[in-house]
Amino acid sequence: MTAPSTTHTSKPAVDYLKIPATGEPYLAGCVCDSCGATYTGTRKVCAHCSARGQMRDIRLAEHGRLYSYAIVHRSFPGIEVPFISAVVDLDGGGTLKGNLMDIEADPEKIQFDMPVRVVFRDALGRKDKDGNHYLSYFFVPAD
Repeated sequence: MTAPSTTHTSKPAVDYLKIPATGEPYLAGCVCDSCGATYTGTRKVCAHCSARGQMRDIRLAEHGRLYSYAIVHRSFPGIEVPFISAVVDLDGGGTLKGNLMDIEADPEKIQFDMPVRVVFRDALGRKDKDGNHYLSYFFVPAD
């Protein structure tokens, strides 16, 4: 499920979340043409093989698999608990940390290596000083 509207006041919560003027939001990354390592965001040097000038911008996959998770029961004031903090390996490369949503925070319901997909939603009500909403990414179980 993508955000219903991102036209006038939505800002990306992280620099690798791109919100084009037209079209859907997406996560940006880069791949090393020398060794194939994939990263979120932009890099000039590959951390895997140290190649310089071999990084190419890509659009990261919107599907992946749950690598690890933690159910968080204590947090800062104003943050609803429990929530599921997850690490996901994206299809085609790249690893992201984010919250797993739309599933009960119960280890019996969550399976390692379960398929998930990226969704874009309001960043839990966060706003900048001008009242603009932030858009963030989350993971949900894949259909």
